[in-house]
Amino acid sequence: QVQLVESGGGLVQAGGSLRLSCAASVSGRTFSSYHMGWFRQAPGKEREFVTAIRWGGGSTVYADSVKGRFTISRDNAKNTVYLQMNSLKPEDTAVYYCAASSSVVLTRSTFQYAYWGQGTQVTVSS
Repeated sequence: QVQLVESGGGLVQAGGSLRLSCAASVSGRTFSSYHMGWFRQAPGKEREFVTAIRWGGGSTVYADSVKGRFTISRDNAKNTVYLQMNSLKPEDTAVYYCAASSSVVLTRSTFQYAYWGQGTQVTVSS
């Protein structure tokens, strides 16, 4: 079982930065055995993949829309994954969710993530 709690969302002007955190409570397995991902959902749109990081932290993958602006990282000692968001754009406005996957491979698919946080709102004003 994994419980995830996101924090760090808020209102920021275009061009600004935010850092999201996702703290995990894990039972039965270690946090370091899960791939971790960030997804987002804007009003009226489907949830979409943002980025993910391999359980050991050695590999990451990004959506083209955030590549070069967002950085995912994790601290397995703290059971926490982070999303540093720079050069924010109004189109980045969404509820951001972190999720945990026990898939064999690092994946972008929402269906491979069994555990989800409640989400944190990010609003970017123009």
